[in-house]
Amino acid sequence: MKSGAKQQIMAAQIRYFRRGAALTAIALTAACSSVPSSGPTAGQLFDKERVEASKIGFSIIDVSSDSIPAPELGELGTTATLEQLTANGRIDLLGPGDVLQVNIYEVGVSLFGSGMTIGGGGDRMDTSAKDQSLNGVTVDEQGYISLPYIGRIQAAGRTTDDVRRAIIAGLRGKSQAPQALVTVKENVTNTVTVGGLVSDPGRQRLSLARERILDVVAAAGGLKEPATQSTAILRFTRAGRTAETYLAQLVPGSAADLQLLGGDRIEILERARSFTVFGAAGKVSEVKFEKANLSLSDAVARGGGPDAQQADPANIFIFRYQQDAAAPDGEKPLVYRLDMTRPSSYFLSQRFMMHDKDVIYVANARANQTRKVVEIFNLLTSPFIQARAVTR
Repeated sequence: MKSGAKQQIMAAQIRYFRRGAALTAIALTAACSSVPSSGPTAGQLFDKERVEASKIGFSIIDVSSDSIPAPELGELGTTATLEQLTANGRIDLLGPGDVLQVNIYEVGVSLFGSGMTIGGGGDRMDTSAKDQSLNGVTVDEQGYISLPYIGRIQAAGRTTDDVRRAIIAGLRGKSQAPQALVTVKENVTNTVTVGGLVSDPGRQRLSLARERILDVVAAAGGLKEPATQSTAILRFTRAGRTAETYLAQLVPGSAADLQLLGGDRIEILERARSFTVFGAAGKVSEVKFEKANLSLSDAVARGGGPDAQQADPANIFIFRYQQDAAAPDGEKPLVYRLDMTRPSSYFLSQRFMMHDKDVIYVANARANQTRKVVEIFNLLTSPFIQARAVTR
């Protein structure tokens, strides 16, 4: 090939390469501001939000031993509130709505049946005992029952033995050697209600054995899914006051395993909670958790952890609304920042407990932007470099 032709070819390559370089420079200029990423860096995250931050009133708090917030359901981890509902009371007293069975026994001439035998050689007195059963005797709203030949007898606030003696006293002088037996056929007053996530919810009658909370939960068939022994929440109501605690906190026969009184209500619950992960994490997702206390370290692990190629481990943020009576809406937005490049942060993250609806954001590393620009540069310039190498 002649030298003039070679010079023309090289001049054309140079012009082509310069044109490509110019286009590459334009592309890189645009790429610096529009490099694809999984989210902003820590600086980008807040530089543009200063005005909005002043409006909303949120602040950034570095996680330290002095700034770790209280667990969201911390009160459920103790039985102190439940123990405050301890009360003495009786479970053998009758009340409105109770249904009784009354058996009356008489000798000789009886009020509830004839005691005379007529004919067959003369009249004679039948001295055998007679039994009259009165079923379905209900204590009315005023606390009274009504019986033939006796009238109204107060039953509410009295035991069945008190009512038995009152019946005998009412029949004395009207019947010969009257006796009575009173039993509770349907108990409404001395019952508790068990509901929620138990196998057999409903009303349970209390006995003189003095059942406790765990006794009636077991009698209701125990827990049913999705509740488990570690996630079930006990809501206990007595006389208009309510306490909640994790059921696992109760020890059989302990002060928290209260002796039950009529009218107590027991409900087994489970609260579905979740947090969301964004940014340069292993996976962007909503993660549900059932544990009473889920630590930040566990939450980050469930989210896949910081991405080794993109994440800035020094800037892991937790966004949440914290209850604050002084805030206009009763909630104050807070942002916690965790620096995982510090060894102490790994200990602190185990004490930092997640709240429902928390948002974890793993910031992108600044170097990640530069790396992506270099990748784009290589992608755009490699064809020109290869073409030049081939034509040499």
